[in-house]
Amino acid sequence: MADFFEAFAEHSYLGIFIALVGVNAAPLLMPPTWIVLASFHALDPALDPAALAVVGATGATAGRLALKRASGLFRGFVGAEQRSNLGAIGEFLNGRRHGYVLASFLFAATPLPSNMLFVAYGLMGARSVGLYAGFWCGRVLSYYVMISISGIVLTPFVQLFQDRYVGILVADAIGVCAVVAFASVSWSALIVERKLRFVRPRLWRF
Repeated sequence: MADFFEAFAEHSYLGIFIALVGVNAAPLLMPPTWIVLASFHALDPALDPAALAVVGATGATAGRLALKRASGLFRGFVGAEQRSNLGAIGEFLNGRRHGYVLASFLFAATPLPSNMLFVAYGLMGARSVGLYAGFWCGRVLSYYVMISISGIVLTPFVQLFQDRYVGILVADAIGVCAVVAFASVSWSALIVERKLRFVRPRLWRF
């Protein structure tokens, strides 16, 4: 794994950007981006944390854009009831000024993995540019904070990957369950009637 970092670090910020696009385009089995960024910074302390946060947020946003578009290709396989249900939350966010901006920013400002968020966006058919702007701003903030304190909180990435690989699998499983739970809420009932109801948790037509 050390070779991975050294190969991309040779190209400085451009190499880091390319690495992060690939990491964020994958839906599963990838470590949190802030850990990757902090590991690059540990490898080369001369990298500026602010610049690294901007490069990281840009690479993450580009990768998540690719993930969202790929997820959107499976929208046709989603059951009509779930597609209509997901469309309700999309209409709600579109109907609020800066709805997607605020939703994406509030999520991205935390160190939580965002892969399943963009899978959900893809299934919703979300088309707002605001979701990328909010995500980018939130990630710049969270990445800068995490890189700045990485000397205290970061376990060496190689050790994390080797000893806690199960943790990545668990995080991915939780993310998948979160998407199913998200699709199971009757958003039209919650938004219009202010009542919490659930629809059948069946995402796929087959």
